Amino acid sequence: MKFSAGTISITVVLVFGSVIMLVPFLWMFLTSFQTFGETFAMPIQWLPRDLFFENGSFTLSNMFENFEEVLTRMNFLRFFSNTVFVTVVVTFMQLLFCSMAAYAFARIEFPGRNIIFMVLLSMLMIPTQMTLIPSFILLSNFGWINTLYALTIPHFFSVWGTFFLRQFFLTIPKDLEEAAIIDGASHLRVYAQICIPLSKAALSALAIFTGLWAWNVFLWPLIMANRQSVRVLSVGIATLLGQHVTRNNWLMAASLLATAPMVVIFIIFQKQFVEGIAITGIKG
Repeated sequence: MKFSAGTISITVVLVFGSVIMLVPFLWMFLTSFQTFGETFAMPIQWLPRDLFFENGSFTLSNMFENFEEVLTRMNFLRFFSNTVFVTVVVTFMQLLFCSMAAYAFARIEFPGRNIIFMVLLSMLMIPTQMTLIPSFILLSNFGWINTLYALTIPHFFSVWGTFFLRQFFLTIPKDLEEAAIIDGASHLRVYAQICIPLSKAALSALAIFTGLWAWNVFLWPLIMANRQSVRVLSVGIATLLGQHVTRNNWLMAASLLATAPMVVIFIIFQKQFVEGIAITGIKG
């Protein structure tokens, strides 16, 4: 098999980029097994020697010491359960509300449809930081600060998700909808029995993107929920950062535990993730 100079160059660039992307994850993984002293060793000590060697012999007795410390000191399991709850609820509700709104904007004719849709799109240009203070005041008036309501309900709808699904719904042949309406189907039935089954790829893509965002979001839960009982992983891990000294081995162990579920989900749904990236280029 012959390789052209262009193919070799592209391969080299891709391999180099892959190494750059993987090194931080490798560093996180190895540091999560190191002792506190090893994280500050100079020159840099990659392998966690003190945890694997005791009295000159190999041992695994201290291998999970950092993870045990994280689980006991950080209330990790509570933060993890809160994060799972928020991610599942937000993802499901966004799929429901965004798909319904997208169908309305794509298929139902009503006065001011295009104007309302353009107003919604204009919200994409507003930075999230500009709405934090009014959002905090509003949620405070509702009595939702330091509750899971504040972490979930405001994110039940997404302008980007609505736009994304609308663009996909526009690609569905309208003949299917017209045939169903002639047979007496309502818009709700067309939405549920025609559009949704034909949109599994787009819905899967939106679910993945929304789930990743909900799992990793930091600023919103940091401001809206600072009570231990409602903290999520992103905020909980940040509490391991000390004012003078940071236990990097604990920090990396917690980060590894928080990252692992998303890595597993990506491996399982890799095909849908790639399809989702391809679908984002669809034009209506």
